[in-house]
Amino acid sequence: MAETVSEIPAIAALPYPWDALALAAGASLVALGLHWLAFRMMRRLARRSDSGSDDVLLRKLAQPTRVAVVALALIVVAREFSRLEQVWQKVASFVMPALVGWIAFAILHALVETMKMRADIDVADNLAARRRRTKLTMFSRIATFVIVFITVGLILLSIPGIREIGVTLIASAGLAGLAVGAAAQPALKSLIAGVQMALTEPINIDDVVIVDGEWGRIEEIRTTYVVVKIWDERRLIVPTSHFLEETFQNWTKKTAQLLGTVVLYLDPAARIGPIRAEFERQIKANERWDGRVQVAQVTETHRDAIELRLLMSAADSGTLFDLRCDIREGMLEWIAGNCPGAFARLRLAGGDPIELELARRSAA
Repeated sequence: MAETVSEIPAIAALPYPWDALALAAGASLVALGLHWLAFRMMRRLARRSDSGSDDVLLRKLAQPTRVAVVALALIVVAREFSRLEQVWQKVASFVMPALVGWIAFAILHALVETMKMRADIDVADNLAARRRRTKLTMFSRIATFVIVFITVGLILLSIPGIREIGVTLIASAGLAGLAVGAAAQPALKSLIAGVQMALTEPINIDDVVIVDGEWGRIEEIRTTYVVVKIWDERRLIVPTSHFLEETFQNWTKKTAQLLGTVVLYLDPAARIGPIRAEFERQIKANERWDGRVQVAQVTETHRDAIELRLLMSAADSGTLFDLRCDIREGMLEWIAGNCPGAFARLRLAGGDPIELELARRSAA
């Protein structure tokens, strides 16, 4: 009975749970209402501006700030109840660093997206825009890593056990530094590689490259790997270090313009003049030719054939491939219809089989 009587004051000292819950719900609703009103006013102001950056910023910040104002409302409520305040202080040590990191993450991505909007890569001459987008992508990855690293570190430091262990290790002859350095070596290596990629720019977004014998475009650049979209829709995942340490081909490093060839093997007795004239006619009539280079040259001779190289230019690699296919098909059809004897053929000691067959038919 004595124990029961002694417990009555303690029970009376406890806050009424329903009152606390109702107050917390009311404060949360008020906070959400104020947040909605503030963002509605800011969205109206954003619609009046010509820039889309403020719209992006508001869209990215809406969710994290909504959670943050609710957390602040709960802090105000918890201060009215001593025991809830103690509990909330422990919870806030985890929640507040996460909210701050979330808001910083949203601001970062809003700024990156806004700057990407100003770097349009759909234009014809998009080298400067692709370089800007590549730098933005790499630095955003690095900044994201830093934000996550600091946020997780602040959350872990709020745990008493981990904080005490960390202090003990730091005081024990630098063992903590060695352990952290060994554990973070892959992450730091990737971070340094990302900085090198952003500064040296061996590749940019949408660059045309040949890696491991595969032709494709740089689709995505991350701190640890690069995604190359191959022409047949496959994706080649290449480590970032490959573009810093290995040799590869970059067809759009300075400009997207390229030269390409079509090789025809002709009979040594073929007349080159009419074939060159037909090539010049076809290349000038093709809309894929950029008007820079068109040359027809005999580059090699063999016993039974000569090698005629048709050199042409186009604005980019995709257009060049289609142009080469058009010229190859057109020239083969023209030669077959106008001078079929110009095709290379094997000569035997008994005579040319085509000429023998024509002679036999004419004699019959």
